[in-house]
Amino acid sequence: MLALGFVVFGAAAAALFYVVQPETLRIAVGPAGSDDQQVVQAMAEAFGDESRTMRLSPITTEGAAESLALLDAGKADLAIGRGDLDMPADAQTLAVLRKDYVVLWSPTGGSRKNSKKKATGNVGEIADLVRRKVAIIGRTGANLELLRIILVASGVEPDKVTTIQFRTDEIEKLAQDATIDAYLAVGPLDSRITVAAIAATSRSRGAPKFLPVETSEAIALKHARYEAEEIPGSVFNANPAWPEDKIDTISVNHLILARKELSEAKAAAFYRQLFAVRDTITQRVAGAAHITKPETEKEAEPSVHRGAAAVINGTERTFLDKYSDYFWFALLLLSGIGSAAAWLRRYLNRDGRDDTTSHRNRILAVVSELRDAGSEQDLLTSQREVDAIIGETLKCYDDGAIEQDDLAAFGLVLELFDHAVAERRAALQRGPADEAKSPGPTLASRR
Repeated sequence: MLALGFVVFGAAAAALFYVVQPETLRIAVGPAGSDDQQVVQAMAEAFGDESRTMRLSPITTEGAAESLALLDAGKADLAIGRGDLDMPADAQTLAVLRKDYVVLWSPTGGSRKNSKKKATGNVGEIADLVRRKVAIIGRTGANLELLRIILVASGVEPDKVTTIQFRTDEIEKLAQDATIDAYLAVGPLDSRITVAAIAATSRSRGAPKFLPVETSEAIALKHARYEAEEIPGSVFNANPAWPEDKIDTISVNHLILARKELSEAKAAAFYRQLFAVRDTITQRVAGAAHITKPETEKEAEPSVHRGAAAVINGTERTFLDKYSDYFWFALLLLSGIGSAAAWLRRYLNRDGRDDTTSHRNRILAVVSELRDAGSEQDLLTSQREVDAIIGETLKCYDDGAIEQDDLAAFGLVLELFDHAVAERRAALQRGPADEAKSPGPTLASRR
């Protein structure tokens, strides 16, 4: 028993250790040194310091495209990617890492340096980009596709606009190119890359003229991954104000994504923990302040994961909500098994019940025979027979062949037998004359 106790205790301790062990999710993010990678690294550190149930294991990639590929291949549980990239078919949103705004501007002055080629003139609106050259900051194909969508919505044929893409570390090279008529950047409003590009082009080409995306609402209606937004005045510079007033544009969300197969419990635990430590992450990396919850009240693409949506909408199921049906089914199953076992037991013990019935009937017959007993010896013989019957009946009861109710009925017969013996013994002691006068045992005396 002691050895068995140790085994049970060890099994229980191992099960408890397994249950309370923190869950680790692999999150793919890149490239190394980017704002996204810094936020995720701070997130992983905060989870490690403050969470007992959830851990993050960052996987550094070359960029969002590789991160999404790892997510699609099942080599990562989470991934960071922009909402308008090519998504895995089963990718869903857990949280919004930040909102990226489209910023379009053109220079209002010429180059300070002599150049053989210069821009053909100032650009005042998107329609003026026909036969012009637009520089796109960032070599991702998503930015090029985004510009094409804006041009089409503004009535400009994309083939009539020349584009050139620069890496984010080529800002100075971009600013010195006098052949460029307009610039496009996609990022948060406090993006150091966007602010640096505007400042660099203003130094080389004159103050920026910001181009509004007047068809922003139409674009948002046609493309679920984009939203119509406004860029506030003076957001990029206060004096002089860049821009002078608010301008219309479109935005796209930078997302924390998971596969649909990620369990609801894990997704909900990650979402709760993320917003529990968001302030801690923001103290380490300022960019974490942009982390927000996804919209669940309208159709979004990609859709919100059911685990995160349950926490946001307050519909997250408790342990009993999730498993109450199983509990009721188990109770019904156990009840059915118990009833079947009881029936089987009664069926297997039917011979014992039959013996008990025959024993009870035999005692009743002995009670009738006692009225004609002629001597004390006959009474002793009847008592020995009944003693043997009692022994067999108790053995059947110990073996479970008869129930408590059957034993109670057997007790009533024994009580009747005892009364009959006492009455017959008293009659024999009174003698034949008194016995003849006696009316015999009455129902009241038997009771």
